[in-house]
This record gives sequence, structure tokens and C-alpha cells, in this order.
Amino acid sequence: MIRPVVAASLVAVLLSACSQGGGAKSASNDPYAGLDTQIVAWRTAIEAGHTACATKVEGKGCQDFQVMCKAMQDISADETAKGVKAKVVAAMTFAGRNADGSTGKSGSSFANFSKTGDTWTRTEAKPVNMTTCATL
Repeated sequence: MIRPVVAASLVAVLLSACSQGGGAKSASNDPYAGLDTQIVAWRTAIEAGHTACATKVEGKGCQDFQVMCKAMQDISADETAKGVKAKVVAAMTFAGRNADGSTGKSGSSFANFSKTGDTWTRTEAKPVNMTTCATL
């Protein structure tokens, strides 16, 4: 089951993690430490491989990236036993570019993030509601 998280709450968690001095101990205690870096990596992967981003203008194929929602997911007992500390589903929108630099085709992408130990992994997710991140 997915529990929606208000974006502001998650941002507050991420910002509080940043303000704790960035030591290894604080990162280990924050289940969402490093998620922001993974979202940037996801954006980079979209830019490199999504069909809406195929036309490059000044080296960029897409613009207007926006994370529409992020939501925590429940962690099963089996996942906990395997060391999973956090699970998040997220949705991102963006716009392609035309050769003349104007806005092109719109696109969206959905991802599941899972943290085991201090390592995040990302897998493709099924589409979700862009406001609540609830499964469609």
C-alpha cells in the first residue's frame, strides 16, 4: 500500500538531513538520505534515453523537469529482513525540445526507489496519479 507524502514534508526531511552536518552517522539514520541525488541521476537518465528528449538543442533534449509527487511505500517483513530501509515511488514530467529550440513533446516517467543499507536502486514503475502517487 502506498502512503502519500506531502512534497513539502519530504523536502523538509531532505533539508534536515543536509543540515545535520552530512556525517556518515546522520546519513545512516535518515532513511531518505541520498534520495535527492538519485532523483538527479534519474533526470539525467531520462535526458539521455527518453524518446521525447531525442532532439538535442545546445546539448539538451528536454527541459522543464518537475517531480510531481513522491510517496513512501510500505516495506514488507521479507524486505526488512533483506535490509531494505526505505521505498519511494515518484513521478516526473518534462518537455522535449524541437530543433528550433521551442518546446516539443511532453513526457512523463515513473520510478521506484529502494534503499538497502546506504545504497539506493531505481527501477521503472507503473504510472501513478501525478498528485498523490497512488497506483492507477
